[in-house]
Amino acid sequence: MQSIKSNAIEPTKYDLRGKPPVRKVLELLPVYGLVVLLVLLIGLFSIILPDTFPTMLNLRSIISDKAIIAILSLAVMIPMVTGKIDLTVGYGIVLWHILAITLQTEMGLPWPVAVVVVILLGAGLGALNGILVEIAQIDSFIATLGTGTVLYAIALWHTGGQQVLGALPDGFYAINGIMLFGLPITGYYVMGLAVILWILFEYTPIGRYLYAIGASERAAALNGIPVRRYVMGAFIASGALSAVAGVILASKLRIGQASVGLEYLLPALVGAFLGSTTIKSGRVNVWGTMVGVAILAVGISGIQQFGGEFYVEPLFDGVTLLIAICIAGYAQRKRRSASAPDIPKPNGQ
Repeated sequence: MQSIKSNAIEPTKYDLRGKPPVRKVLELLPVYGLVVLLVLLIGLFSIILPDTFPTMLNLRSIISDKAIIAILSLAVMIPMVTGKIDLTVGYGIVLWHILAITLQTEMGLPWPVAVVVVILLGAGLGALNGILVEIAQIDSFIATLGTGTVLYAIALWHTGGQQVLGALPDGFYAINGIMLFGLPITGYYVMGLAVILWILFEYTPIGRYLYAIGASERAAALNGIPVRRYVMGAFIASGALSAVAGVILASKLRIGQASVGLEYLLPALVGAFLGSTTIKSGRVNVWGTMVGVAILAVGISGIQQFGGEFYVEPLFDGVTLLIAICIAGYAQRKRRSASAPDIPKPNGQ
């Protein structure tokens, strides 16, 4: 499924050279518009809610609440770079956080071993998705929706619809519970993963190959890029990251239940789609994804502090996703029109 073509349309320094300042601002606004919007939202809520919004307590709350969504958005982003989509991140986290607990409480595994097993299972699921998409040639949306639904069914069967409880070691609780320099440690996980992926995508051949595949699989294959291998690798990385998010969720909740996890799917997709509309417009990118998640976090936090109803968050996520898809579609059309060769008109026209 070609969900997003990886074709950046951000103006280069050569495109902007010699143009008046106003023209430069107008050309850069679509590229960095969401960054500007994020700053404006922070400023607006800080002015309107000076006692609650611009506080360290609120910052900690936002990081704690949205770190898992940020990791899942990065997981979604990886196959999206190749033009595919992975819906199992929202279903997989349901099973992974349950297994992270049951492997310790029912099978007696030490918590580090349980964490490694869960991450390996997540990577294995990603390999299965890659096989279905690249070898069986099933549309990625359908394939990952199918495997995700099966995972959710397994989680329901495993728990019997009941909560999974048990005493867990302090080391496992510390995965989510430690404060470092006054901020939740989960925020540092997110930044660490973002920096690693940024370096991978922007400064290594792997990233260039993945973006080439996202732009055109056929052209990438003709240039000698092993498309199947890299797409499968993208799904494996996505599955492993979703399992990491599941482990963090288990450490945070300290219980496992099949009714928790699916609500992360839509915000994760929104963050990744928003990320394709900023920094490098028309191309899925790491820092754009982080800005997208931050927009959601700041917007929802501010609205909730205004006394927003319980349905505000999913409504905000859904509307933002629609806007992001529209912007991404416009960016793709703009890119195609800009790269299309001029066709000379017949004489007399």
